Amino acid sequence: MSDASPAWGAALRAWYRRHRRPLPWRGIRDPYPIWVSEVMAQQTRIATVQPYYAAFLRRFPSLRSLARAKRDQVLAAWSGLGYYRRARHLHDAARLVVREHSGRIPDDPEAFGRLPGVGRYTTGAVLSIVFDRPLPVLDGNVARVLSRLHALRASIRDPRGARRLWTLAGTLVPMRNPGDWNQALMELGATVCTPSGPDCAACPVRKWCRALATGRVGAFPPVVARRAVEKVRRAVVLIERRGRVLMVRRSGPLLDGLWEPPGVELRDGQVAGPALQRELRRLGLSAIIQPTGRTVKHTITHRAIAVEVWRGSATGRLRGPGLWCDARDGSHPLTALGRRLLMRAQ
Repeated sequence: MSDASPAWGAALRAWYRRHRRPLPWRGIRDPYPIWVSEVMAQQTRIATVQPYYAAFLRRFPSLRSLARAKRDQVLAAWSGLGYYRRARHLHDAARLVVREHSGRIPDDPEAFGRLPGVGRYTTGAVLSIVFDRPLPVLDGNVARVLSRLHALRASIRDPRGARRLWTLAGTLVPMRNPGDWNQALMELGATVCTPSGPDCAACPVRKWCRALATGRVGAFPPVVARRAVEKVRRAVVLIERRGRVLMVRRSGPLLDGLWEPPGVELRDGQVAGPALQRELRRLGLSAIIQPTGRTVKHTITHRAIAVEVWRGSATGRLRGPGLWCDARDGSHPLTALGRRLLMRAQ
């Protein structure tokens, strides 16, 4: 941290005061909505976050209301935003704050950082904005700005590069108004110093940018190979009854606890029909099914999923766990795929 801003600090702050976006969580000092906004904004576009943020706070206006909620209620409010582990961690953390901190979000970095799902970035963002703690933040936007300003061949996606960038960010964060400083860096990266086609002419710190001075803005930060995309085949069946579609609970690290039409992942060469029938028998349901000829493309993190869609009608009563949903039902947490298929089925 620093008692004085770098040479470009005043220009950055002045730009931020004039050009920052009027986001709904700006200008407030309540740690709970700030925390919610930071969790939602991780790996998600701000335009996508805003309606979910407003709806989530209407449903859970306080940390205690979130802590009292059932897990399915929280996941239902998060449904469609993706990366559901964030919602589970936020829910668990709210319960822990009520149980161990009398409902007050701790302003101590060590105590806050021990909460479920809270890492270094969230700690720095929430505590600097709300409690004026002089802590740095480093997300993709900040990392890109710092890499270009200093012509630093370091990427946040590389552990060694991330350590260098965290160290640099820590030397720059000021003692006074660290929250505005961190938000200014993030705003600059999100709106001007973008990954491709950065608007260098509009950048308030362009005369200090080493990457621009050498004509090599596109070389920073260096490209780090992303995880290879895994192609997956899946089949689901829409079992309908009186205008409702059968949903079953998914399991696994990504979608655990969410609801979706019965389905199976298909191995190479595996035929969908028999595999779906086996899955239905496992669920305790007998049904007549047939292909629709439709395939839905769906992506989850590094998995590109091609989903064969089947339809069917039950020939007996459901003996296993499941629920019947229609498109108006917002009380259950559906997967993004489940919601898409439900809307199309109506």
